[in-house]
This record gives sequence, structure tokens and C-alpha cells, in this order.
Amino acid sequence: MASLKEIKTRIGSTKKTKQITKAMEMVSAAKLNRAQGKTEAFQPYIRKIREVVESIAQGTGDISHPMMEEREEIRKTGYIVITSDRGLCGAYNSGLLRETYKLIQERHSSQDEYGIVVIGKIGRDFFKKRDMPIIQEIVGINDQPDYNDIKNIAQTTVQMYADEVFDKVYIHFNHFLSAISQEVTEAKLLPLTGLAEEAEKKQEEVKQEAKPRLDYLYEPDPDTILEKLLPHYAETLIYGSLLDAKASEFGARMSAMRSATDNADNRIGELTLSYNRARQAAITQEINEIVGGAAAQS
Repeated sequence: MASLKEIKTRIGSTKKTKQITKAMEMVSAAKLNRAQGKTEAFQPYIRKIREVVESIAQGTGDISHPMMEEREEIRKTGYIVITSDRGLCGAYNSGLLRETYKLIQERHSSQDEYGIVVIGKIGRDFFKKRDMPIIQEIVGINDQPDYNDIKNIAQTTVQMYADEVFDKVYIHFNHFLSAISQEVTEAKLLPLTGLAEEAEKKQEEVKQEAKPRLDYLYEPDPDTILEKLLPHYAETLIYGSLLDAKASEFGARMSAMRSATDNADNRIGELTLSYNRARQAAITQEINEIVGGAAAQS
């Protein structure tokens, strides 16, 4: 059985740990609020770009673009994987990496068939440890990232698809559901198929609701606009996924630190009970020794 001094030392160290986890929980909560605000503020921009692209794709049936067409032969697939740079966020990274690794192993029999673009130190170390082909990597992104932080890697990835280095590109990240819930998500980034069909579906809904149709005037012409807009649209999808993943990361870290704080409270209670019992046993032992000594002298 541990001595009174050892138990008291454990109680002190656990209290210090609780202070740290509580502080980290509060910091993560503040960062989560900022990340949620940034994610929500970015959504109208993505929706408007998509609306314009869908309008061009639906309004001009003869328009075609390589980024909107499925390729007959898929020789190499790209995976953009968004993880965090730090741990202490529960299963945020492990769940995502486990699912990504599983899908890659099921889909590909050779490393020549895929390449990985990884964001975050945890993901980079995971794939390097398994000798998986990392095409690009970026670590040390700000907690509240700007587009310029991932501009280069986003543009390069989209360009690799345009140059047919990749024939299909997926993006893997944790989608934010709530402060205590995230969902591992795989989204097909390229090609941008189905835009025309989705635009037609929305247009039909507008007709049924008797709403006026939005018509755009294009200058110089739809082909030129698509040539510039589609790559940028794909890049904004990458950035939007990063913002979503950051909100999920802070939510996961806040939940993990809250759980750690609760566990510390429970442990402090258990140690305090053990300390009180040990102290009571020591007092009882002293009383017995005093009574025994007095009886021996009488």
C-alpha cells in the first residue's frame, strides 16, 4: 500500500494535470467558435461559384471541359488527406487514417496506382512510416488558415489532374457535425461530374415553385470562363474542406480535454479517499500502540 506522502504527491500531480487539460479545453472551445464562424462565412462563396458553374454547364449543352468528364482509363488516383499537426484530440486522426488506409488497400494493388497529398504532421508521419507514396505535404498550418496557406498545394494538385498525373482525385477529412461529433468523409474532388444534371434538377424545382429563373450574361464566353473558373472552384473545395476539418479538430480536442478533466476529477476523488483511509489507519495504529504501551506499564 502506498504511503501517505506518495498518495499526497499523486493528488498534487493529478490536480496540476487537471489544470492543464481544463485550460486546453477552454482554448479549444474558443478556437472552435472562430473556426465555425470562418467555415460558415465561406459557404456562400462556394455556393455562388457552384451556382455559376452549374448555370454554364446546364445552359450550354455543347460545353465540355476535361475537369467535368470521367476518364475512360484510371491509371492513377490522388488522395488529399487532411489531418492535424498535433495529437490530444481523441480519435480525430486515428479514425480518419484507419479508414483512408483501408480504402487505399482495397482499391489498389500497387503504389504506382495512387499518390497522396497530405496536410498535417500526423498524417505525414503515418504514411511515411508505411512507405506510402506522398506526392506533396504541408505541415504547420495556422489554426485559423487563410487560402494563401494552402494555395500552392491546392493549385498543384488541380494542375496534376489537368496534366493527367492523376485521373481521379478524392479528398478525405473529418466533417464537422457538432462540437462532440465528427464524421470521416470521402468526397470526390475531380472530375467535377454531375454539375449539369444537378443544375437541371434545381431548375426544375425552381419551375415547380414558380420562382424566376436566374440568367447570367457571360463575358467573354462560357468556354473561357469555365477554363478559369473550374480550377479555382476545385481549389475552393479543398480550402472549404480544410476549414471544415479544422472545426472538427478543435471540437474533438475540446471533447478529449473535457473527458481528461473529468477523469482527473474522478482520480482525485479516488486518491483522496485512499489518503483519508490511510491516514485513519495510521491514527488507529498510533492509538493502539499508545493503549498497548499503557497496558504494559500498568
